[in-house]
Amino acid sequence: MTIERVFVAGAGLMGHGIAQVHAAIGKEVLLYEPDLARAVAGRDRIAGNLERSVAKGQLDAAARDATLARITPTDRLTDVADADLVVEAVFEDLAVKQALWAAIDSLAPAGAIFASNTSSIAIADLAASVGESRRPQFVGMHFFSPVPVMRLVELIRSSATSDATEAAIRGLVAELDAHGRERDGAKPWVMIVSADRPGFIVNRILMPFLAEAIRALEEGLGTADDIDTGAKRGLNHPMGPLELADFIGLDVCLGVMRVLHAGLGDERFAPPRMLEELVSAGHLGQKTGRGFHTYPR
Repeated sequence: MTIERVFVAGAGLMGHGIAQVHAAIGKEVLLYEPDLARAVAGRDRIAGNLERSVAKGQLDAAARDATLARITPTDRLTDVADADLVVEAVFEDLAVKQALWAAIDSLAPAGAIFASNTSSIAIADLAASVGESRRPQFVGMHFFSPVPVMRLVELIRSSATSDATEAAIRGLVAELDAHGRERDGAKPWVMIVSADRPGFIVNRILMPFLAEAIRALEEGLGTADDIDTGAKRGLNHPMGPLELADFIGLDVCLGVMRVLHAGLGDERFAPPRMLEELVSAGHLGQKTGRGFHTYPR
């Protein structure tokens, strides 16, 4: 299947990055939010990202302008009617995602691929919100933040996902990789495939690590700086676990840990008390200026 028109539902942290990388390889992108101002704000963030790349000599002005011209903000869900691929990148909440997918299912063309950027929710549960004939075209397509830099797609197949759908996503990731190598020669785009189980591959590994770092802080084993420095120097990680949690968003980490704990029933995945308290207080990490650290640092 040829993918030329991409509809991205959600213009936030993940959605705007997903829109950017698809527009960069020549896809026509509709960036959707029910509030047009938020969709425009997402496009403005992309413009800022591209401008910084130009300033660093990583991108020329013509490529910047061409990429931005392919991105159209919209508040009309009916615009999905011409999409070849729909990527959902809204809040990590099962009911929110299911309601959106049910609405999209009634509007999108029969051949469109449906891909969720969920970081933890079972694809089978999301696919249950669309018609049975659509489910072979439903897949998890989990990107990582910041999308243009991380260059990893975690593909999650439900029992209904077809080989043709996986092949189409593999082809798309190959396009992303070819463009990235041509433009900057940086690290390649890679796709990994996960079974449809809570947390998939990356978060199944990551969240217990973050939780244990938080518990170490709770117990006074070391300061936040000491714990992060230990991981960076001792484990050769580019970012400490508490810094990483702040970067991801503590609310996002909490939501993923809850899904893992409920789905796997293992106390390793239980959210630490300190994480629950910080989220309850509205301290969500970098996006609010305070989490395990205070920002700017």
